[in-house]
Amino acid sequence: MNTPDPLSSAHRFTHEAMNTTFTLRFIGMDLVTAKGMARECCDLIDFLETRLSLFREGSDVSRINHLKAGEILYLSESCHQCLLLALEAHSYTRGLFDITLGSHIEHRKTGEAGPVPSLTGKLSVHPDTPAITCEEPGRKIDLGGIGKGFALDQMKQLLSEWGAEGALLAAGASSILAMGPHQWPVDLKGCGNTRHIFLHEQSLSASGTAMQGNHIVHPDGPDGMPATPCEHIWVTAPTATSAEIWSTALMLIAPSEIRSFLTNNMEVDSVHTDHDGLLETIIEARTP
Repeated sequence: MNTPDPLSSAHRFTHEAMNTTFTLRFIGMDLVTAKGMARECCDLIDFLETRLSLFREGSDVSRINHLKAGEILYLSESCHQCLLLALEAHSYTRGLFDITLGSHIEHRKTGEAGPVPSLTGKLSVHPDTPAITCEEPGRKIDLGGIGKGFALDQMKQLLSEWGAEGALLAAGASSILAMGPHQWPVDLKGCGNTRHIFLHEQSLSASGTAMQGNHIVHPDGPDGMPATPCEHIWVTAPTATSAEIWSTALMLIAPSEIRSFLTNNMEVDSVHTDHDGLLETIIEARTP
């Protein structure tokens, strides 16, 4: 039996923010309602960008990166929540997911000559108060993909409160969230072939050196080089934030070790890798 394609009847909207293009698709509503929901979602994205963007002057993240020793910065609830999720992820990914590697990432992306900057400094996020303390300067926060995933999750919460029947939300081509009773078709495009999957009440995140260059760095590596030979990794998870965290972390693990690394982890639904033109499923999708 053929699965109905909700994309064919969806109202589609786009919005430029967070250095990417957000695409919003809504179904089960008239155009006027869809436009209203899109407007609310875009306003939310713009608000989050003013708090989470590394490149937005005056954002929480920008101000964090300019703190001096002993200074305390009070944060927006959104930034504080995102930082706590990132801090928790640093623990359960065994340090592989680290948002304080901004200086290493910048060195990699700009192609600067010379050795990778040494990691110094310490930041402390207050667990019960939206604030952060700079104990020693030197760390530079770059939320990157987790910021976009967090934005998608926040939009889902907003749309759920509005009673939206179904939506497919995307931040560029690397982060997608599906909500509602429908199965949304998505293509995993590898270097040699393409695989078709369906998303149902879950999110997909993609990481890869072929898509964005060699931008993922290892927190313990002397030169920050990735430890995996994969050109792409796709992860599906219940939330866009979790999918973003794991697609980044798993790029730093050899494909043969991914399954054991994720033993008993219920945050990951499926993992697909692409290496030398071979698209392989490492972990099968769980039944929704």
